[in-house]
Parts: sequence; C-alpha cells; structure tokens
Amino acid sequence: MHKGSCLCGAIHYEINHEIDSVLLCHCSRCRKANGSAFAANAPVPAKDFRIVQGEAQLSVFRTAEGVQRLFCSVCASPIISRRENAPEVVRLRIGTLDTPLDIKPSAHIFTASKAEWLCIHDDLPQYAERP
Repeated sequence: MHKGSCLCGAIHYEINHEIDSVLLCHCSRCRKANGSAFAANAPVPAKDFRIVQGEAQLSVFRTAEGVQRLFCSVCASPIISRRENAPEVVRLRIGTLDTPLDIKPSAHIFTASKAEWLCIHDDLPQYAERP
C-alpha cells in the first residue's frame, strides 16, 4: 500500500495497488499544470485509489478534451488526473507520495513538445507522443 498527501496536509490518500510504471510527461498541458518541465505520473486503477482525508478540499479542473485534474483547493498541489473516456484509471502525481517508491521512471512521453530549455540526459526511452 502507498500513502500520499498534498503540500499543506489537507488531503491524504491511499493506494491499495502496486505502482509499476512511472512516465515523465513533457506535453505542454502537464508542464503548465505542474509548473515544471514535466509531470511524473503513475497509472493506478481508480478502484484502488482512495481519499482518506480532505475530500472536501479537492477541486477539479476539467478540460474541453475530457481530462479532469484534481488538486488541493488550499495549497494547489496536483494529486491525480483522470480521463472521462477511461474512468478505470487515475494518473497519480508521484511527487505527492509519502511512502517510498522502489521503481524508476520507465519513459519520457510527448518529448516532441518538451520545454526547449530542457536537455534529457538519461537513457530512458523517449516518445514524441504517447507510445
């Protein structure tokens, strides 16, 4: 089981599933939503993700493309995103984990739209779009 929380501690969650994949997404929407060069996301079955504290503090931003980004309304920490056309999976922002994660990222995705100032210096596979 994994546990996590937002920056201010208003929201706490649990994951009753092994995290076995981490993708580093360089798309412009993830960059803007996270204020960084990329988002570190892990797909998790929605049925295994549970808010245990602070559900009332979760806010949702919905895009025209059917993506929902859930974040803390107090400190603005991004928690998960989900797609309306794939409700069985949430994409966890792994920076909010409080428990150790024993795996490394598996790939960079959407590198065709990565920040021009970022140089990728690792040996992970790189995909111009979603593989």
